[in-house]
Amino acid sequence: MADVERSTALLWGTGTRRGLSLERIVRCAVELADAEGLPAVSMRRLAERLGFTTMALYRHVPGKADLLALMRDAVMAELTPTEARAEASTEAPTEISAEVASAATGSESRGWRADLEAWARACIELQQRHPWLADLGEERQIPGPHGVASFERALSVAARTGLPPAQVIAVVTLVGDFVDGAARKLALAARTEQRTGVSDEEWWGARSSLYDQLDERYPTLTRLYEEGGYDAPLDPFEFGLRRVLDGVEALVAEAGRQPDRNESRNVTRCAACGKPVEHSTTGRPRTYCSPACRQRAHRRRGAAAP
Repeated sequence: MADVERSTALLWGTGTRRGLSLERIVRCAVELADAEGLPAVSMRRLAERLGFTTMALYRHVPGKADLLALMRDAVMAELTPTEARAEASTEAPTEISAEVASAATGSESRGWRADLEAWARACIELQQRHPWLADLGEERQIPGPHGVASFERALSVAARTGLPPAQVIAVVTLVGDFVDGAARKLALAARTEQRTGVSDEEWWGARSSLYDQLDERYPTLTRLYEEGGYDAPLDPFEFGLRRVLDGVEALVAEAGRQPDRNESRNVTRCAACGKPVEHSTTGRPRTYCSPACRQRAHRRRGAAAP
């Protein structure tokens, strides 16, 4: 577990241990994780690759948890438009597609759905380039500037739906969680295939002894299997992303049909202070927002009486 305050200082550059040496360590760690997986990343291995002692690395990165946080934010920079990365870093920028750049900047927007879809695709492509991201399972991860920038761009897209603030955040969280789940499944399948030399499709295709067990005990599964439901399976990510965005689109459409609460009724104002008065479902309509305002109005009337 990383020290939260220490990680924040390292990620956001507010600590004293920063600069080219830290960038070299993180870049080397990312390259090692890409090539051999997250378990291969250790301070000893990094020191060997960089030609320094392990203690020299610890002067820049206090521990493994801090290093992982830095690695995660470093690759999140790939989601940042090229021009913004060039200003934030002295390293050569990584090219990104025009589609991702459009979603990131909001330029030449094709609508919130298309831009949110482009953001989701950019995120899963990032995780496929760096499958070790799926192994960073700790829920409470301090985000770095690149991670927050990506979240900001997704929020700016979702905000164009006109949904209330809490729902805008929930939409981005929903899409992000779906992408993370899909990425973890893809990473697991890729690791299993690499370890065994057998793909998921090949492995399931050889399970004839299992399929022989399908009979009247499982009528729905058997029928779907016999009717070819597994012959040409749908891509889980493509199918799921479309259904998630369909749900968001339905939410936006529903919100568009709902009139604003204050516009759909005549708002009664308190006769004493002018604040809105909630309508009661039973009894007489309320004139004051509180007993205190009612008493204040009574005192004023009494003082004004001859």
